[in-house]
Order: sequence, then C-alpha cells, then structure tokens
Amino acid sequence: MKLLFLHGAPAAGKLTVAKALLAMVPGRLSDNHATIDMALTVFDFGVPGFWELVHSVRCATFDAAAQHGAGLVVTTFCYAEPDDRAVYEDIEAIMGRRGGELLPVFLHCSREEAACRVGNPDRVERGKLTSTERLMRDFDRYDFSPVPRADCLQLDTGAGPAEATAREIVSHFGLGAT
Repeated sequence: MKLLFLHGAPAAGKLTVAKALLAMVPGRLSDNHATIDMALTVFDFGVPGFWELVHSVRCATFDAAAQHGAGLVVTTFCYAEPDDRAVYEDIEAIMGRRGGELLPVFLHCSREEAACRVGNPDRVERGKLTSTERLMRDFDRYDFSPVPRADCLQLDTGAGPAEATAREIVSHFGLGAT
C-alpha cells in the first residue's frame, strides 16, 4: 500500500488536489474531515476524547488498508509542527510495520490565497473552517510546515491549477496515470 499524505494549512488545497489526483490514478480518499465528522457524532469539537478518537480512527483505517493491500490511499491532514509530530510518527510506524510506503507532500499557498479560498462554497458545505479571521489566527498560532522528512515533496498550490499540482505528485512518485 502507498499512503499519500497531503498536508498543509487550512485552505491550502489538500482536498482539491486529492480529488484531482484520484481522477488521474486509481486509489481511495481518506479525507481528514471524514474522521472529524465521525467524531462529531459522539463528541463536541475539541473536547476531551475528541482528538483521541479522530487519531485512533485514522490509525485503524491506515492499518487495515495497509494490512489488506489497499493500493493507493490519499489522505489529507492539517499538520502543524511540533503539535502533530507524534501523530505523524504513529502513521509512519503503521506503514513501516505493514510494509507500506508513506509519501509525504506538503501543500502550501500564500496567506492571501488561503484567505481568498477559505470562504468557498464547498468549504461551507463540508463544515470546514470558513472564517478569514480564524484562519489568520491559526496561521499566527500554528507552524503549518512540512513533516520533518527529507523525502517530503513541497508544492505551492497557488502556482497553478489543482490538476497541475496533482500531475506533479503523480510524476514525482511514479504513481502511473490511468
């Protein structure tokens, strides 16, 4: 199994790039917000137990997918250093234990571009962060940065359309277009 780990700040284009990539190559999407939405059926956002449940569901998902050779799984994640390093290392350990391959990709854009995107209708529809003010607070509060791995591909999603970014990822990792 290959786990394509698309990470970056809110509104960096992770889900848009994931969908564009999966239109080019066969694979499955494990969207960050799917696990968050599931946890919201049991807990209010951020209360004790919420993030622990999100993390355990993600880990169980990746473990089962790797165990059963799911092929390519693309996941999205708002990774902040150092807050999320242990979470990433847990995912890395699962992939190592199961003989899978972890493919980290850091997607980023300017603060101005993210501010333009944050109010997009698809973000509102999905219950994602839509406040420019909160986005700017998050940018100031968190270090949205690449995972600390030398093989982490870094791409600016403000430089072109999502399809171009997806093609670059497919080419870089040799994912083989259909």
